[in-house]
Amino acid sequence: MENTKKRYKTIVISDTHIGSKWSKTKEVIDFLENNSCETLILAGDIIDGWSLQRSANYWKQNHTIFLKTLLDIQEKTKIIYIRGNHDDFLDKIVPLNFLNIIIRQDYIYETNGKRFFVLHGDVFDHITTTFGWLSKIGDIGYSILLRINKYYNLRRTQKGLPYYSISKEIKAKTKLSVNYISNFEKHIAEVAQRNNCDGVICGHIHHAEIKQYGNILYLNAGDWIESLSALTEDFKGNWKVINYCEEAIEDENRIYEQILASAI
Repeated sequence: MENTKKRYKTIVISDTHIGSKWSKTKEVIDFLENNSCETLILAGDIIDGWSLQRSANYWKQNHTIFLKTLLDIQEKTKIIYIRGNHDDFLDKIVPLNFLNIIIRQDYIYETNGKRFFVLHGDVFDHITTTFGWLSKIGDIGYSILLRINKYYNLRRTQKGLPYYSISKEIKAKTKLSVNYISNFEKHIAEVAQRNNCDGVICGHIHHAEIKQYGNILYLNAGDWIESLSALTEDFKGNWKVINYCEEAIEDENRIYEQILASAI
């Protein structure tokens, strides 16, 4: 059977929140083990220091395995780790280069003849930058919402209904949230333009997106709490949002077809 591991020029993941009880750590490890690239960009909030401050018990064996996976990857792949607001403990060490890993507040990434300004995006969040304590209260509120969502979907599963994200629905339908995302995208695109870049790569708002703002390509990798998404760039410079759940189904179907073909 042929190797189904996919190869890209660039992979971007963001907001894995390793150390949080809500992190889909097993899924992100599986994604990284089944997809390879020349450059892996970690666009912030990779390790959730805020959650670990509340309780060290949130750190599980899978979280350690994730770090070991990154160390294995860096042997053949350049890793660019961007500091986010939840991993703000990195402020004490950035900028830092070790092994094949670069840790920065922001970074200009050049690929396929284009320049991308890479940052987490919390610098454009007024609450995060001005009222850090209020942002942490909001983080606790989000955790409560995720807990409600968990039990709500257990009931839906028992009734044979598909998964439904309460928090994502609130984001999609609340005017304030929609306006916030729109303004965030525009501000991020503007900073890329001021830095003479062709595009911007970010995370922070847990909303995967590829969008053109004038001559600036806006790229957001989403998160590994609910959307389980990543950005990929092929060797021709084409960018795509990858959804882990959809990719897993496609991979299962492809393997099944290969098994059938080999059995004929």
